[in-house]
Amino acid sequence: MPEITYLCIMTTAAPTSIFEKVNIALDEIRPHLEVDGGNIELVEVTEDLIVRIKWMGNCEHCSMSAMTMRAGVEQAIKSRLPEIKSVEAINGYFSV
Repeated sequence: MPEITYLCIMTTAAPTSIFEKVNIALDEIRPHLEVDGGNIELVEVTEDLIVRIKWMGNCEHCSMSAMTMRAGVEQAIKSRLPEIKSVEAINGYFSV
């Protein structure tokens, strides 16, 4: 009788919504923010593809948040999701 072996393949579902995809992109920079006692929360992605974030912890009142937004947050999101129009903070030092 031949030997039967089974192969179990575990897969994780690919993110389906734009919200999930943006959150995954933000996961790329979260460790850098956490080092300084901060974080970032994804609040919404509008129908017009505008991302709104909320600065958390030390990031909320950091004078470097504008640079972090351009060089970190926007870069992380737009490099993965070029269809995103802009990224805005709803709070913090330079909020809209």
